Amino acid sequence: MPELKTLGLFLLTALAEIVGCYLPYLWLRQGKSIWLLLPAALSLTLFAWLLTLHPTAAGRVYAAYGGVYIFTAILWLWAVDGLRPTGWDLLGSAVAMLGMAIIMFAPRTA
Repeated sequence: MPELKTLGLFLLTALAEIVGCYLPYLWLRQGKSIWLLLPAALSLTLFAWLLTLHPTAAGRVYAAYGGVYIFTAILWLWAVDGLRPTGWDLLGSAVAMLGMAIIMFAPRTA
């Protein structure tokens, strides 16, 4: 089940990136503690490291990861921001995930 492993790794990667960006947002836009920048930096470091764990070309990983990021960001919108995704949000996420699957799992000769 390498596809599930890839998807799980991408989901963890997206979560690390979103947390790493959300914490500075809380500091800058909501007046929270500047100390949030420390776990934000750690989360972004984790994000970069997780991207290196895929056994394929970096450009392909970055392109495919974008689709999972979109999906995860829409889940974040719902779970953290408390906004229910629209049908268009869900359709866009599904299209992005389809793009990720095509990029990552298509048969290749090289």
